[in-house]
Amino acid sequence: MPTFAFKQLDVFSSVALKGNPLAVVLGADSLTDQQMADFANWTNLSETTFLLTPRDPRADYRVRIFTTLKELPFAGHPTLGSCHAWLQAGGTPKGEEIIQECEIGLVRVRRQGDELAFIAPPLLRSGPVEAPLLERVRLALGLSPQAIVRSQWVDNGAGWLALMLEDREQVLALQPDYSQLLGLAVGVIAPCDPVRDDVDAQFEVRAFVAGDGAQEDPATGSLNAGVAQWLLGEGLAPQRYVVSQGTALGRAGRIRVERQGDEIWVGGAVALCIDGQLQL
Repeated sequence: MPTFAFKQLDVFSSVALKGNPLAVVLGADSLTDQQMADFANWTNLSETTFLLTPRDPRADYRVRIFTTLKELPFAGHPTLGSCHAWLQAGGTPKGEEIIQECEIGLVRVRRQGDELAFIAPPLLRSGPVEAPLLERVRLALGLSPQAIVRSQWVDNGAGWLALMLEDREQVLALQPDYSQLLGLAVGVIAPCDPVRDDVDAQFEVRAFVAGDGAQEDPATGSLNAGVAQWLLGEGLAPQRYVVSQGTALGRAGRIRVERQGDEIWVGGAVALCIDGQLQL
């Protein structure tokens, strides 16, 4: 039976069990699409990735990203976790940055001290959320019409739409009716008051993905990449800020966002939890 190197990591946390878990299978070129999908379903994690030989000569490695139900063209925490696993396995980038190939194209990743960051990919959809859909989401989240300060499509491949609320307490108090959010990917964000909220972050985020495995994601790179383009584009956030995510789930995810010229970088820490072999 073929054997593959396997790692399970915690992304957006420097310590195990406080971020967003990711399973990574290395050297997965011989696996079929069905084997990848079946294994990702079996792990029951929000995402599982498979590292392959790149097809594009500019790339250092290729990754395929699966949820328990489908393949994604891009996702943020799988990008950082996959890059960390590739580097730990002895991967050497061709240049100063690491170039990841995925279904959305080439994604640049760089080291930031002990952390990694990816460049926010372009939005596939932006602009205001349509009124009927916004009303559906509002009702599913149990919000009054006045509670939503702003809304925006921030879709970079995962289908995200985002709402901004007044404060962190409102975000943490949400108890969604997931049956009314099926098929949607909804991010909710609010500014933090560092003194009142006693948190080392400027924003609190929650990510709801009803109908695709876990209903709430504990730390989400793709959502925060899209939200960053929205907030920075409209002058709603400083050029460098930290997001807290996963608080409502007992996690302590920290996502770091930084704008450098025309580029937005999204990063955080990665902790290795499991290092072994997969027989499949």
